[in-house]
Amino acid sequence: MTVAVPLHPPLADRLLAPVRDGLAVAGRNLIALRRVPRLLIFSTVQPIVFVLMFRYVFGGVVGAVLHGVSYVDYLMPGVFVQVVTFGAVNTAIGLAGDLQTGLMERFRSLPMARSAVLSGRTTADLARNVFVVALMTGVGFLVGFRIHNGVWAFLGGALLVLAFGLAMSWVFAVVGLAVGDPETATAAAFPVLAPLVFASSAFVPTATMPGWLQVFANHQPVTITAGAVRALMIGGPVGTQVWQALAWDAGIIAVFASLGVWLYRRAV
Repeated sequence: MTVAVPLHPPLADRLLAPVRDGLAVAGRNLIALRRVPRLLIFSTVQPIVFVLMFRYVFGGVVGAVLHGVSYVDYLMPGVFVQVVTFGAVNTAIGLAGDLQTGLMERFRSLPMARSAVLSGRTTADLARNVFVVALMTGVGFLVGFRIHNGVWAFLGGALLVLAFGLAMSWVFAVVGLAVGDPETATAAAFPVLAPLVFASSAFVPTATMPGWLQVFANHQPVTITAGAVRALMIGGPVGTQVWQALAWDAGIIAVFASLGVWLYRRAV
């Protein structure tokens, strides 16, 4: 008995195919982390060092300019944002490595959605961020961080952190595809990361910065996201901060996802 195969798959299958392909690629990337766990371990060492350094070395100085808020409570939301921002470099390194080894060409020859390679990489990095944020939460509690606004608000702040991490992964996906090798991707990441993280409210209030720097610091996405997460986790006027943070995430993903797919088509 001959079974007729439809020339055109149902609409639902066509819409779900990129999702399935992306999840398959994400699974492949997560398996790599499981087989080389030191990659995950070493990616958590840096944020732990940041917490200890800022908490116990700079905490006394910075805490003096805060009013009614302990420095560790101010610090940890910024550290959460810093962790996922720095962690997004792994997206650039991973994609650049796949491009250099020729794996991208293999993906291109398979009957899979063009967006799956990028969405799979960013989804895997999102899963890694869930683990890292959970770990840093435990570290924060050990050094004195406390939730002041309820568990649900804290979880909302954590979701906002993960959304920002996903957005930054798309930024560095573009970096990885543009440069084409892991070493250059690592070097190219620092000029992007340094001003975003350190010229922000992640570690210190922007009011302590020179006026010309405050103009940039007050309106860039790390400051906006850190402020929104801080308001959710330790209290304060949430207002438009959360919506501004989500708008940044949506805008970044829309621009860099499109640019990333375009670069992927050109690269392979």
